[in-house]
Amino acid sequence: MDRFCNKIAVVTGASSGIGAACAVELVKSGMVVKALARTVHKLEEVKASLPEDLRQNFHPVYCDVSKEDQVIKTFDDINNEHGGVHVLVNNAGIYKPEFFLISKGNTDDIKDTVNTNIMGVVYCTREAFHSMKDRGIEGHVVNINSISGHRVYYLPGFTMNIYPPTKHAITAMTETYRQEFSNANTNIKVTSISPGLTDTEAITKDFRSLPILKPEDVANAVMYCVSTPPHVQIHELVIQPIGQKY
Repeated sequence: MDRFCNKIAVVTGASSGIGAACAVELVKSGMVVKALARTVHKLEEVKASLPEDLRQNFHPVYCDVSKEDQVIKTFDDINNEHGGVHVLVNNAGIYKPEFFLISKGNTDDIKDTVNTNIMGVVYCTREAFHSMKDRGIEGHVVNINSISGHRVYYLPGFTMNIYPPTKHAITAMTETYRQEFSNANTNIKVTSISPGLTDTEAITKDFRSLPILKPEDVANAVMYCVSTPPHVQIHELVIQPIGQKY
């Protein structure tokens, strides 16, 4: 991680769960983190949890990644203030368990999920890529995917609705980005990290009795991928808790 010391990392959905854990670990590694979320007061709580000497490297930023104009402005501000992004962690995502794909009146829930889980990644990756390429930065884009992005699980009494399709899109997009980054003659890396069941705000109490990962487990996987030598790219990493049955 020495080459990224004092460089800029952007983490989306950084107010809790995996995003907060990633932001904290990146700060501890020596990076300056722009922590994006819609709930700034929660970002401030994450910042306050850091050792006092590290807090100046954690910068809370309000940004709804489903809104293209907000993403563009956020990255423009980062480029102007800090000279470019070196690491992007696309973590922001939502899962709404209360609706079925076959339900009537679910259009807004579907759009919210698609716009955050897919379009948020599209907007942020596009802006980060140009920030890196235009400045000759050998950066890294990390997409927080899911095992649901590789297969759809049957859970009696539950529905994952539109969530697995959005994560399947991330699987395909990561490979597309790998090809496009290479075809653009850059050394920018892209990695998809697919966690199994993880203890985040999106998980209902019914799942917390099952084998489950901690957000810090996923953050450690992110740090492993980002810390690889410049010539090494981990394209896909799946991480699951011991004993997970599906």
